[in-house]
Amino acid sequence: MLAPPPSGWQAEAAALDHAIPDFDWRTLPEGTEQDLFDAPSGPLARISFGPEHGARVVLIPGATGSKEDFVLMLPLLAAAGYRVEAFDLAGQYESYRAGPWRLRPPRARYDTGLFLDDLVAVLDSGRAPAHVLGYSFAGTLAQLALVSRPALFASLTLLSSPPEPGQAFRGIKRIGPLSAYTNAHQGAALMLWGIRNNLNRVPPGRLAFVRERFRLTRRDSVDDIIAEMMRTPDVRDAVAASTVPKLVAVGAHDLWPIELHERSARELGARLTVYETGHSPCETAPHQLVRDLLELYAGSAAPPQVD
Repeated sequence: MLAPPPSGWQAEAAALDHAIPDFDWRTLPEGTEQDLFDAPSGPLARISFGPEHGARVVLIPGATGSKEDFVLMLPLLAAAGYRVEAFDLAGQYESYRAGPWRLRPPRARYDTGLFLDDLVAVLDSGRAPAHVLGYSFAGTLAQLALVSRPALFASLTLLSSPPEPGQAFRGIKRIGPLSAYTNAHQGAALMLWGIRNNLNRVPPGRLAFVRERFRLTRRDSVDDIIAEMMRTPDVRDAVAASTVPKLVAVGAHDLWPIELHERSARELGARLTVYETGHSPCETAPHQLVRDLLELYAGSAAPPQVD
């Protein structure tokens, strides 16, 4: 699929994204608030930024990710009047203390129900409805939360989220068919090897942070997330029936072919945006992504509320 040439604000946003320098991803914008949210699975590391009374935006990272994946987006959304939150999933980075052993009753694995209950608790803890973005695996969680608790959502954005239910890895470019012959532990090992060895060719500052993050992230949580992605639930009809504004945002060089994301957007009744980047537009195309988010939010019933 050939995208039309950018024009107007799109070209301006693309130019700003191309000019992003390498930096220390541990550095949060001045004024960022940090806390530990008491979720059902344990303490989740969370950051918040922007005007206290602004309409709420909740950004959720995926497997091996963290709240810092959105650090470039925080000031852009806050400048538009929004109050932005992001948190590490249980077992990931600074939420490594959270896990299934803390549940009542305790469970053995990090399953979808654990992550979903945590997400709903986070959304319930603040002003609703919220604009929710789920990145990769968290896109599945966000869809499940929308179906189970629609009143919590002002909009839904799926960022590089698995575009097919069932075995989500079967459609991945080139190596998708091989996923039928691997288990979750092997799949996680392959993914972690690729990230550590910088197959995505990220800048040195980003790579240093990612490698440091792995020192805290629990390997069993990564394995369990991969296992859950191998049995992604099918909620397409229920999500399509939702009347909240929906966006599917992906990079042209994402793990999954654009054709699958196009089909997914049609099935969900969502608008599709494609950026000339890879699996992580939140890192490499934040200005373009935020511009599209603001357009999405403008079509919802939850406008910014500032003092």
